[in-house]
Amino acid sequence: MSTFDTSKIIAFTKAVDYSTDGIVSKRVLEKSTGNVSLFAFDKGQKLSEHSAPFDAMVQVLEGKAEVIINKEPYHLEAGQTIIMPANIPHAVNAVERFKMLLTMIKGQ
Repeated sequence: MSTFDTSKIIAFTKAVDYSTDGIVSKRVLEKSTGNVSLFAFDKGQKLSEHSAPFDAMVQVLEGKAEVIINKEPYHLEAGQTIIMPANIPHAVNAVERFKMLLTMIKGQ
């Protein structure tokens, strides 16, 4: 299942728009083995600390973000990626407006 057409070129930074004081997300792919989602965060928005039973990879496409993994902050900018390990608390904060691609891979 995809909200994007298959066999077409996608420009992720243009495929999702910012929302004032909000977070916008679009599902790129949804499979039993995991999901890929595109996000646009307005400055100051965040995903509160939580954990997930699978690894998740954040790829910052535009702007700057702070990703906190197990209480340790990591500062990322466009072109950088970090992997959040399964079952470890993590959070995401928008230092400035930013867009990210989130890939979640489910284990066995």
